[in-house]
Amino acid sequence: MPEMPSKLAEIVEEFAAAPREVVVEMLLEFSDAVPPLPAGHPGHEGMEQVVECQTPFFLRAEVTPQGTVRTLFDCPPEAPTTRAFAGILAEGLADASAEQVLAVPDDLYQRMGLAQAISPLRVRGGTAILARLKRQVREQIG
Repeated sequence: MPEMPSKLAEIVEEFAAAPREVVVEMLLEFSDAVPPLPAGHPGHEGMEQVVECQTPFFLRAEVTPQGTVRTLFDCPPEAPTTRAFAGILAEGLADASAEQVLAVPDDLYQRMGLAQAISPLRVRGGTAILARLKRQVREQIG
């Protein structure tokens, strides 16, 4: 049974072990970890909007011929919490295989202790982002 990528597991453990008052600060640091869309990328073409997020959030997961997953995220800078979810996934899933991405637990953000630090609505948005990514990967490896 594949496990989630070790990089993501480390991030989850760091958050789970952190005192509640620093969790939000740690989260916000990840809002800077979202790579920009590649040069020449045609806006949100081919990307899926996550309507559960309160801000316009677009994503795309591409399974490469090598079997790794490439993620693309676009979210406005004025939505740092939502961007942070993307940053965590961008960093935690870098070079992950499709199987590893699918092994990420659906309750990832609860495991990180975020449910105690941010609003349920935001956690739900983050959970929806992960669910969409996993669905896109599943569709491509069919």
